[in-house]
Amino acid sequence: MKIFRGDIFSFKNTQHDYQYIIDGALVVVDGMIVEVGKYSDMRLKYPDAAITDYTDKLIMPGFIDTHTHFVQMEIIGMYGKQLLEWLSDYTFPAEQAFESEEYAARIANAFLKELWRNGTTSCLAYSSVHRQSADALFNAADKANMRVITGNTLMERNAAEGLEYSAEDSERDSRELIEKWHGKGRSLFAITPRFAITCSERQLLLAGKLHNEFPDTYVQTHLSENKAEIGYTLSLFDGCKDYLEVYERAGLITDRSVLAHCIHLSDDEISRIANVGAIISHCPTSNLFLGSGLFNMKAADENSIHTTIGTDIGAGTSFSMLKTMGEAYKVSQLRDYPLTAFDTFYKSTLGAAKALHLDDKVGSLQPKREADFIVVEYAATEVERLRADYLKRTDRWCIENILFGLQTLGDDRNIAATYIMGKLMN
Repeated sequence: MKIFRGDIFSFKNTQHDYQYIIDGALVVVDGMIVEVGKYSDMRLKYPDAAITDYTDKLIMPGFIDTHTHFVQMEIIGMYGKQLLEWLSDYTFPAEQAFESEEYAARIANAFLKELWRNGTTSCLAYSSVHRQSADALFNAADKANMRVITGNTLMERNAAEGLEYSAEDSERDSRELIEKWHGKGRSLFAITPRFAITCSERQLLLAGKLHNEFPDTYVQTHLSENKAEIGYTLSLFDGCKDYLEVYERAGLITDRSVLAHCIHLSDDEISRIANVGAIISHCPTSNLFLGSGLFNMKAADENSIHTTIGTDIGAGTSFSMLKTMGEAYKVSQLRDYPLTAFDTFYKSTLGAAKALHLDDKVGSLQPKREADFIVVEYAATEVERLRADYLKRTDRWCIENILFGLQTLGDDRNIAATYIMGKLMN
């Protein structure tokens, strides 16, 4: 039994329902959360527990990144261009290297270390088309006992040499990976069509059939990221009235589908996503970097769509969910729909867990949840310290202002510690 002492912040149900305990305690036994309360009460209740003291620091759930590419971490910050050019010039050449098992294993380990350094404790990540790339990420995460959702990326056409796998071969690899990894420890599988442009109709149909056979798997893909992408997609799939219908016809849109970007959706597409309970992953740093557009969070919220936040490494420009939340706020400001800090932190913790049907396991600090949590420095830089002093001096020191400052000014320097199932990872 261990007690972690510090200020406690966690959502309990919605973004309006949270707990903030100054000088609180998180009680952990064998990687599971047992209780949360005032430190003085927990110390009396569990007198023999070992104490880890994070006084004057914030203990909160680890971040859940719902869209990222572990095979693209080396190409962060390459000259942006637009989506389709960026894929052909940088992404596809980088992903060719993952045919090597040794290379894939090295990058997978580096990727997880970078997540932990930034306070991310769960992620939904793309591998490359190579089965060994998904194996590498699953292996690295399994050794760390980390919850990772991934799968081999499906591409059959319109990609670089060595990255086009037939529908049958990629379906076989996905099936074997599901049988090997899905539900083993904390590993979960996502059927992963990259996007419609690189998938034939048959490949999408086989992916949908596989998801129907294994309905507790996830589907992850890209949707309506770029206007040129949408036009190209509709030219490849005759008879589809819009981009979403391409995936619907294949049986790929369910309440376990995570759709990245979704910038240029019609009202009808928004309604259909909402009706089925599919998930949108908003990727603001990537959308800005590639000039793809400004996501309409207002429309998503008004339709009660599960909307989460993703870094989208490597078109995304930071592993930090704090920085990514800050950019999400700015994008919404430009659309006259300013988000509160509670909105963005919720979408990155418990809201993401709920969307992924994992809120009974992660996303909060409630009892019987897995002890994936982070320790956050309120003020890691001189500017943050000056801001904190000002808030205290003017009686504005409150959790909402604290969180907003963290997402506006914060980054990896604010992450003092990351714990996976109660084990320190950094």
